[in-house]
Amino acid sequence: MSASIDGKISGINSFLESLNLSKFSIPSIRISDVVDILIVAIFIYIIMNWIRETRAWSLFKGIMVIFILSILSFNLNLYTTYWIIEQTFSVGIMAILILFQPEFRKGLEQIGKGSLTKNIFNSSTQDQIIPKNVLDEILTACFIMGKAKTGAIIVVEQKVALGDFEESGIPIDAIVTNQLLINIFENKTPLHDGAVLIRNNRIKRATCILPLTQSEIGLDLGTRHRASVGASEVCDAYIFVVSEETGAVSIAHNGKLYRNLTRQQIEDMFKQQEKQNIKKINIWKGRS
Repeated sequence: MSASIDGKISGINSFLESLNLSKFSIPSIRISDVVDILIVAIFIYIIMNWIRETRAWSLFKGIMVIFILSILSFNLNLYTTYWIIEQTFSVGIMAILILFQPEFRKGLEQIGKGSLTKNIFNSSTQDQIIPKNVLDEILTACFIMGKAKTGAIIVVEQKVALGDFEESGIPIDAIVTNQLLINIFENKTPLHDGAVLIRNNRIKRATCILPLTQSEIGLDLGTRHRASVGASEVCDAYIFVVSEETGAVSIAHNGKLYRNLTRQQIEDMFKQQEKQNIKKINIWKGRS
């Protein structure tokens, strides 16, 4: 009986020795490893959210289908199919970068405009706001031009510098007044075509060229509205638009177009923004 037990024990010991458990060890996890995983997870989350909001989502699904086909062709020894897919990938990456360059640029700009980078690179959490006297002059000009059905685009710069837009315009550097804005956009005058850029509460440039959006904003909207939305997608500016066809006043901001607004609605919008700024300042300073 004891011999059989001893035999079983020796068998178990030999089995454990054959496993060589000393080779198996749980790796130690450092704080830097946790940070590394979090950074990768956040980056993947941002990329996936961006892809789903652009036409790159269709591209991504197509790449996944090709990737699955390549795995199947390799495992099933479909050499011709695998060779074609391999050759396609070798030149396809460069073609993707060229064809979807606007989407990739937009994605990087969106990351740069995100709340994470704002908190890192900006010392203040307060968003800039348009002073009341400047806003009054802009709105007065917009609604007067709206009644006359004079088209206009007025870009009010915020935190993101608009040097690219500025280079395409003609220098003015004047105080913001409704009379000057109306005169600039008067039909057939030299400065009426393009956008006006306002920086630091002064009219800096006129006839600025803005990028057109690739998003669907409505078939009833023309180039002026597409340009205002396109510019708002790459910066945080407030862009006032007056329709030449209907005289309606709209605002583009952060890639969204708020259409057919009344003067009271616009004033309430900026009052609400001002309240949010005050709340942010109080939170930043530790006040309730």
